[in-house]
Amino acid sequence: MFKKDMHPGAKSKVKSSVQRAIRAKVVETHPLLEPYIDEIIPKKGQLDLVKLPDRISLYVLNTTPLFWQHMDDPIVPHLSLVHKYPHCFHRLRIDRGAIRFVLSGATLMVPGLTSPGGRLPDPAEAEGYEYGNKELEAGEVAVVEAEGKKHACLVGVLKMGTQEMKEKKKGVGMDAGHYLGDGLWKMNLD
Repeated sequence: MFKKDMHPGAKSKVKSSVQRAIRAKVVETHPLLEPYIDEIIPKKGQLDLVKLPDRISLYVLNTTPLFWQHMDDPIVPHLSLVHKYPHCFHRLRIDRGAIRFVLSGATLMVPGLTSPGGRLPDPAEAEGYEYGNKELEAGEVAVVEAEGKKHACLVGVLKMGTQEMKEKKKGVGMDAGHYLGDGLWKMNLD
């Protein structure tokens, strides 16, 4: 989705009523962000909307990108926000073999998540399991970490639920997302 270099389009201020709706939608989508929502989107701060190609909206606070949204899809966090609050999002892990494909913008395939180095949420695990114990459904936002790496490398919307991934062990897991080094990551908003 963000493979090529992107240039920001029109920038407009978000009305306060729309800003409150965005805050509510973010907390609804990512409930673990609730304690930090005042730091992320301050009530008195001015949120800006930057139009990007392919009908993508980027929500920015000053020059810091926070969230992006494609048409009416869920609001997805920018990777810089994910790196700041890594424990607040549903997480998956890919094995070492999938890292180079993900970082070149390829579709995330299920074998990279179900192989020995990959991790998916597991209901059989205890409450503190770092990848969660609740299965994720198709259409939910997920953050993808890489085996042996500290920070997340991809964030996007799942095409297939995690239970179905475990059963099929093949197919497309996440179609397009925002990955380290893509056009959205490199974009200059100054």
